[in-house]
Amino acid sequence: MTPLMITLMVVAGIALLIAIGYLNHVAENGKLEKARTKVELSDRLRRCSEITEVFPGQLMSPALKLLLTRLELNVVQRMLNLDKGNAQLKHRIGELEEQIGKGERIDVPNPVTPIQTEAKAKDVRFLLEALHGQVTRAAHDGFLQTSEAKHWIREIRTILVTLHIEFFNNLGQAALSQDQPGQARLAFERGVQYLRNQPDPVTYQQQLLAMEKQLARANSMVLTNTAPTEDDDNALTEGLKADDSESEWKKKVIYD
Repeated sequence: MTPLMITLMVVAGIALLIAIGYLNHVAENGKLEKARTKVELSDRLRRCSEITEVFPGQLMSPALKLLLTRLELNVVQRMLNLDKGNAQLKHRIGELEEQIGKGERIDVPNPVTPIQTEAKAKDVRFLLEALHGQVTRAAHDGFLQTSEAKHWIREIRTILVTLHIEFFNNLGQAALSQDQPGQARLAFERGVQYLRNQPDPVTYQQQLLAMEKQLARANSMVLTNTAPTEDDDNALTEGLKADDSESEWKKKVIYD
């Protein structure tokens, strides 16, 4: 065997080792990417399911329910591409496609959940933030057209305003029912201020007028409760008369 052949064999062996190492690296990266994608899709599926199931019924329209179902279907289909033999995913796809086929007549079983506490309002706001993230990601992936994504981002903002209107109104009404007009006034003041600070307050003009009416009512009750009563007036008058009589007596003592 000539030195040239030996050299060629050594070079070929080194090249083969490099190729094997590269292929192993590519395969390992592929596994890591697949695992990362699975984790990401599982998290998105969890968030979609949570929004769909927990979102208050009074804020969940058929159009929003349809959007959430489409977003979930997109995620489940991508998960199935990574796990083609998963019967559970296949069954779920069938259920989602059936719901989507109903269009605007899609089932909306979400119960009405009054927004009566700060904690509940925050929970719903977090759901809206998660929905905003789902819409943004779906647009980034090309599943939603840019125009549709922008439409839903505007809708999410509208739902957020509706959430605050309901919260401040419920808070004020609860205070009134407990004979706490001062607390009610504070709640309605917050509602009025919130609506006035909206970028387009004209859109919520009717809601603002209604909130201002409630504020005026609560303020009137506060003033009524703090105004002196007839008994207070009588006691004050008697006190003044007593002071006058005492002054007259002192004058007589001094001048007599």
